[in-house]
Amino acid sequence: MIFNTLQLDGYETRRRKMVNRLEEMGISNPLVLDAMLNTPRHLFVEEALRSRSYDNLSLPIGLGQTISQPYIVARMTELLLAGKKQPLNKVLEIGTGCGYQTAVLEKVGIQNIYSIERLSSLRELAKRNLRAANFYNSRLICADGYLGLPKSAPFDGVIVTAAPKEVPIELLKQLDINGRMVLPLEKNGMQHLWVIDKYINGYQETCIQEVNFVLLLNGRK
Repeated sequence: MIFNTLQLDGYETRRRKMVNRLEEMGISNPLVLDAMLNTPRHLFVEEALRSRSYDNLSLPIGLGQTISQPYIVARMTELLLAGKKQPLNKVLEIGTGCGYQTAVLEKVGIQNIYSIERLSSLRELAKRNLRAANFYNSRLICADGYLGLPKSAPFDGVIVTAAPKEVPIELLKQLDINGRMVLPLEKNGMQHLWVIDKYINGYQETCIQEVNFVLLLNGRK
């Protein structure tokens, strides 16, 4: 496999080991593997936790939120790219968090990324993190993720990084025909990752695997 634009920042060996683990766990899309190798995850975690940046762990980022483990970020990105409409041009992300998933979406080549975060302080954190890592193209919005961004719709893809208890209807409306949504859903205390493909005559829902995310909440702060 050939990786491009590798930044030698002292964490190269750890990132390479992380990517090797991701391949062993079944991640195979070269765009995703290249993005994971070339996105400096340590810049998106708290300084005290940077020694664990490239372990396959979720880590706290404050305010009861977490940065997802690398495998889940890679898996959700791979699933999104495997949708019917490629290349993806416009994607809506619900739950910016610290900005790491946003950065990976940029790195795989998605040109137009709109990312919603309900907590204004996290939006500002994500903006600082993305700038520190030299990512400038995503639009970060403080808003209610359940409502999406109807004025910017339709989207080729929607990725949700927190778990609602049911699929947000407004997000389905904003998904383009032949578009794909990737999201965790919580039911009866259990969470599973789902893929929803939208067609002109309906939807196809596919359950992927068990996961563990923070809950998706209404409103903004």
